[in-house]
Amino acid sequence: MSQIDTLPPLREVIATHQLSARKSLGQNFLLDLNLTAKIARQAGDLTGCDVLEIGPGPGGLTRGLLAEGARRVLAVEKDSRCLPVLAEIAQAYPDRLQVINGDALEIDPLEYLTPPVRVVANLPYNVGTELLVRWLTPKAWPPFWQSLTLMFQREVAERIVAQPGSKAYGRLAILAQWRADARIVLALPPGAFTPPPKVSSAVVHLDALAEPRFPADAAVLSRVVAAAFNQRRKMLRASLKGVSPDIEEHLVAAGIAPTERAEQVSLEAFCALARSLKPLV
Repeated sequence: MSQIDTLPPLREVIATHQLSARKSLGQNFLLDLNLTAKIARQAGDLTGCDVLEIGPGPGGLTRGLLAEGARRVLAVEKDSRCLPVLAEIAQAYPDRLQVINGDALEIDPLEYLTPPVRVVANLPYNVGTELLVRWLTPKAWPPFWQSLTLMFQREVAERIVAQPGSKAYGRLAILAQWRADARIVLALPPGAFTPPPKVSSAVVHLDALAEPRFPADAAVLSRVVAAAFNQRRKMLRASLKGVSPDIEEHLVAAGIAPTERAEQVSLEAFCALARSLKPLV
């Protein structure tokens, strides 16, 4: 199958509209519509969901989401050059695609979405991590989204799913795994993109948990984890000294040896430390 709908192939669309990818916008286009449909399928059953897509570009993934039955897609695109292409897709899928021309970091999509909501995106490399952190740290939990299916540089994807003891394990793993089930569902080589990036990519799927995996105050946990990993080569009794003057007592109370380093400490133990520190921080 070379086509998923009646619209032209993406190479033809890009040529017609002269849509060269711009490095300044973190753009790398996926042109294989079979592949974009495969990514859409990683998000699960979309038939009863609104889908938020960031950075649709020429609309390859957008078409995949619509072809896979998404109830409605809200696409946020910063590059105004892509708007005519996305308008053509909207015509082909009446009343199912809304496009907002703007910066995803500055737009609140909630007023345009009806639950249940899934987020599916080939995120621009330059804003991907920041958007993920925002989605994982809302003021209230559960969040507006049921799941996130996101493409990142493979190195970032590995940081999201990393386990204690690995070099990739850090703040991003803690944030993601505290409130979601995260797994890598697809790997993509540079050659899958136009232009090919210098690094491999991977799609990560995160399902939101109804409540965090272990009890902890979000602000305290965030502060502790940031301090611990900002000086990850130091023992925790040193890296966390600024959090509390009697940090060693709190580490022991949480079952953590004061001589351990951040990458050795499990999510559960970090949450126990945050609970111990909460009255003080």
